[in-house]
Amino acid sequence: MEGRDDQHENDLGVHVAPWVDWGSDRSRGRMTVRIQLQVMGIRIVRLGSERTPHEGLRIGTVRRPPRGVPKREFSSRNFYDVWLPNLAPSEALLKKGLAVTDQRGWSAFARRYRAEMKAPDAARVLDTLAALSHQTNFSVGCYCADESRCHRSLLRELLVERGASVEPGGRALTSDA
Repeated sequence: MEGRDDQHENDLGVHVAPWVDWGSDRSRGRMTVRIQLQVMGIRIVRLGSERTPHEGLRIGTVRRPPRGVPKREFSSRNFYDVWLPNLAPSEALLKKGLAVTDQRGWSAFARRYRAEMKAPDAARVLDTLAALSHQTNFSVGCYCADESRCHRSLLRELLVERGASVEPGGRALTSDA
C-alpha cells in the first residue's frame, strides 16, 4: 500500500492508523496496552453540529457563509474551517432544491446536481478529496437538517464512486481494538 508507514489497510480496504497507549495497572502489577485504530477518511456532516474526535479539517460545501456569524467565528462555532462553494449546487439549482416536496422533484435535483459536478473544476476537486481521504481525516458538509434531501447525500455518493474512504453515516471515526 502506498502512503505513510504507520498506515495499514484492513480486509475491507479501509485505511487505518494505529495509536498505542501504554499504561500500567499498578494494583495488579501488570502492564496494559490500549490500541485505538483511527479510520482515515471523510465524514459527511451538518455544518454547525458538534465536532467528533479525529474529525479533522471541516470543509463547507455551501453556496453562502452562515448568516450573522462573523468570519473569525466560522471555525470556533463548528461551521467550517475552509469554504469550498465549488461543490455546492449552483444558485439556480439551490433555489429549486429548496422547493422540492416529493421524490420526483428530488430525483430531478439529484440529476442536475450530478451534472454540475461533472464540470471539470468540480470533478477535479472531487478527485482530489477522494485521494486525500486515504491520507487524512476531514469532513465536508452543508447546513441542511435532513441529509437524505441535501446535496451532501449526493456528494457522499460521488466521493464513494471515486474510490474515497467515506465514513458510513453517523459512525464514529475511532474504535477500540
